[in-house]
Amino acid sequence: MQRTHAARVADLISRGIPFVQATVVRAQCPTSARPGDAAVVLGDGAVEGFVGGQCAEGSVRLAAVPLLETGEPLLLRILPEGGADFPESDGAQTVVNPCLSGGAIEVFLEPKLPAPLLALVGATPIADALARFAEPLGFSLQHASGEVPAVAGATAVLVSSHGRHEPETIRAALDAGVEFIGLVASAKRGAAVIAELGLTDAEAARVHSPVGIDIGARTAEEIAVSILAEVVRAIRVDGLRAAPGAAPALPASAVDPVCGMEVLVGSDTAHLHVDGVDHWFCNPGCRTRYAEEVGAAL
Repeated sequence: MQRTHAARVADLISRGIPFVQATVVRAQCPTSARPGDAAVVLGDGAVEGFVGGQCAEGSVRLAAVPLLETGEPLLLRILPEGGADFPESDGAQTVVNPCLSGGAIEVFLEPKLPAPLLALVGATPIADALARFAEPLGFSLQHASGEVPAVAGATAVLVSSHGRHEPETIRAALDAGVEFIGLVASAKRGAAVIAELGLTDAEAARVHSPVGIDIGARTAEEIAVSILAEVVRAIRVDGLRAAPGAAPALPASAVDPVCGMEVLVGSDTAHLHVDGVDHWFCNPGCRTRYAEEVGAAL
């Protein structure tokens, strides 16, 4: 099981697919989960692996998927209704799951997101320095020295080509929804390129020229540091994200009409259609109970 889980994690990382790694770190009997049990939670809410029964899995799924947006880890405490004598953990998020058969568990949820993609165009000393420094800073790099790079899903696009392919790259990045486009140029020439493109005010605000934080840089390496510092600040401080379409939309949620649990709606979520209304359940048991109460066929 552990080897299979590790192989799946490695496969997802190699393919750049975002997921949350869920690991049981504490468990109190009676519960089917044990410390060390693990699963991955994908962006559509699918769970691969084992972190407890259906009810515990539902709580994990609900807490894990939003982390693909925030990128922050979370310690999740899942307690049965009525409260369990389970020691507190500082900083943990606690949920009460009325469907648990007893016991309690803690699950560490760690989002694993692809490295932000930096699309770079240019065969200049500054472009070469940017390419060298990008990976140590945690970026994945797509470097096109003599042509417009593919920019779909890029977090930032940097142009350091001394006039080659500048308008085409900027236009392609804008059309792809990239929010940070950096042009290495003097203030005068950068303004001329932007004017030539005839950008709207909103589009022009996404083009940074001259790109880079003013640190008095002179060498190609120093200029590259100033540029990457501005990109990092945009990510860490301003919340810069990858271009739209790089990640799937978060699945919808619904409230189980029997137990009151919030559940994510997916292809494997227990479901019942009654009098033109869709109802979603945390497990088939709640669905059966609801069907009996309203006299509906399963």
